[in-house]
Amino acid sequence: MQTETLVWWSGLCAVSALNLLAWAASAARVRRGQLGLPADVQAVARLQLLLSGIYVLGCGYRSVLPVFDVQRLCLVDSVFSSVTVGRSVATLAELCFAAQWALLLRSMARATGNTLGLRISQLLVPLIVVAELFSWRAVLTTSNLGHVVEESLWGLCGAFVAAGLLLMRPQCAAQLRPLVASVAAASLGYAVYMFGVDVPMYWARWVADEAQGRPYLDVWQGLVDASGRWVVSHRWEDWKSEVLGMSLYFSVAVWFSIALIHAPVPWRRALVHRP
Repeated sequence: MQTETLVWWSGLCAVSALNLLAWAASAARVRRGQLGLPADVQAVARLQLLLSGIYVLGCGYRSVLPVFDVQRLCLVDSVFSSVTVGRSVATLAELCFAAQWALLLRSMARATGNTLGLRISQLLVPLIVVAELFSWRAVLTTSNLGHVVEESLWGLCGAFVAAGLLLMRPQCAAQLRPLVASVAAASLGYAVYMFGVDVPMYWARWVADEAQGRPYLDVWQGLVDASGRWVVSHRWEDWKSEVLGMSLYFSVAVWFSIALIHAPVPWRRALVHRP
């Protein structure tokens, strides 16, 4: 294995181990009863904990067994490195992550009585379901056009989260408004990254494939291919285009997931603005 690849992979595995420890610490706090908070707040925290646990485990699995889906590349020669296994794990994890954000917005909207915020919370998971369908189509057919739609929907959801938080910010207590604004800014930054980096990258790949007359698979052919073919590569050249995206995904995104476990506590303790 080339040194650059080994260092990157080792870093992913180390971060995933730390993420598991952080989630375990959060779980211990939730089990202690969240310091006597009301039952409905504790229920939200427990649900966030479950959803985050699935996401943390899913990202940990994919850090240990990285897969470059369309190219069928992997680092470990194992059936567990197949695209169908990795994509299945990713689908479950990503739906849980989207559900965490929807749960946060719903809790805030109900506490503040913000109807538009509630509507936004109801859109997130259905949009990500559609995104996952396009992701599956992309990895099975090997056409990156599906990834263009998928990443666009993720970016749109990031913008929706930012909009929902900013809509409800004036109804939050003064001490919470900087936190709400910071999370909204991070969500907007995510949307900018998706539309400024990820979507153009996949679009460029699709345009290049079209220019070269690349033949695509149909869905059934792709399912057979993705289930039974994986190519082991330890060459940095094959992986370097995925390094930034995977590294951010398996670190920063996971940290947000874990942070959402604790979000119901500050939101409900002093959520609604009282003149």
